[in-house]
Amino acid sequence: MHADALPLRDATAADHPAILALNRRYVELLSPLDAVRLSRLASQAAYLRVVDEGDRVAAFLLAFREGADYDSPNYLWFAARHPRFLYVDRVVVDGATQGRGLGATLYRDLFDFAAVQGVDTIACEYYSKPPNEASRRFHARFGFREVGRQWLPDARKEVSLQIALGNKSNT
Repeated sequence: MHADALPLRDATAADHPAILALNRRYVELLSPLDAVRLSRLASQAAYLRVVDEGDRVAAFLLAFREGADYDSPNYLWFAARHPRFLYVDRVVVDGATQGRGLGATLYRDLFDFAAVQGVDTIACEYYSKPPNEASRRFHARFGFREVGRQWLPDARKEVSLQIALGNKSNT
């Protein structure tokens, strides 16, 4: 099935176990997440959508607007520099469905959402040390460019802070 034909919908509390399982599977590329934190983040999120494949969640994207009560050092970096933005906290695609365009489907939908909200700055980050080359290539396709770098508090990982401007929904 083509990615555009898969159901893309707002996440519900019933999706939280699947979201947590996906996050655990790829936690080395993300930050840890438990049920309490996910519930709190979901209540603050501007965008939390999932892609279904059959009866399971195959991908999700979590994003925040400026003004969210969120303690992520990367979110706070953007909040200190941009008055209006949409920050991609995490996007996860299950390994069994990677390479089929689910991440791109979520990003096209996110850019459309941002346009409707009147937000022209989309922000994200990915690891630059150790390098996450797949994420770098993916984000470059959507027009993201580096605007800064910072080491995470544990000083073991550095992130490349990225923004994209305008509507990239046709990418």
